[in-house]
Amino acid sequence: MYQLANASFEIDGKKILSPTSLTFESKKITTLLGHNGCGKSTLIKLLSRQNTPTAGQVFFNQQLISSFSHLEFAHRVAYLPQHPPITDGVTVRELVCFGRYPWKGAFGRYSNKDYAIVDEAIKKVGLNAFADRFVATLSGGERQRAWVAMLLAQQSQCILLDEPTSALDVAHQHELLALIRELNQSLGLTVIMVLHDVNMAAKFSDQLIALHSGKVIASGSPEDLMTPETLMKIYGMELALFKHPETGKPISYIP
Repeated sequence: MYQLANASFEIDGKKILSPTSLTFESKKITTLLGHNGCGKSTLIKLLSRQNTPTAGQVFFNQQLISSFSHLEFAHRVAYLPQHPPITDGVTVRELVCFGRYPWKGAFGRYSNKDYAIVDEAIKKVGLNAFADRFVATLSGGERQRAWVAMLLAQQSQCILLDEPTSALDVAHQHELLALIRELNQSLGLTVIMVLHDVNMAAKFSDQLIALHSGKVIASGSPEDLMTPETLMKIYGMELALFKHPETGKPISYIP
């Protein structure tokens, strides 16, 4: 689906992302990992067209992403930044309606089909009871679900999430990522996201990509990356591992 061909990014001559070539699989969840300032958000901003590569190219379905019009790109890719816009005075239903903006018909009006898609998106994230509540009155986890519903209403093939769990406690992080995994599997959504918690990433991802100092230093399945040696390369500290007693998946901890 997505492909980077020697794509790099720099600001005022400072290299933020070194030339990078990657392929992201369709209908999978790929998570970008690494410490602060390693290039994760820069990479996802290249994928979302928030930044333009200084050199190299970014493709979506073998087509340069720069060649799509804004509407064409929005029909294919939905993006949620790390700090979404303030939503004071906006209800959940109104927020989710924003996801239909790229599909507005004649005279910029929403159709009955649009409203049906919005209602279905709200239902999918479990916010039916909150549809008429102001987004600002929701808990952090509920608010993130509302934003995910907006992305679903956009009906794109791929969603990009920049640190969607950063403001959530552990329980709400798990709840949100479980929802994203369920939507990935039930709708065939391609998901590319940035996370800090390596254990959450390993549990809910098909592919992990680790960056350090603007360079990709490891990529592969969670089982491939969850080794003491690779975790040392990523985080610069010793982490030990054990297997989950039920799933057998590796879990890291500080010894």
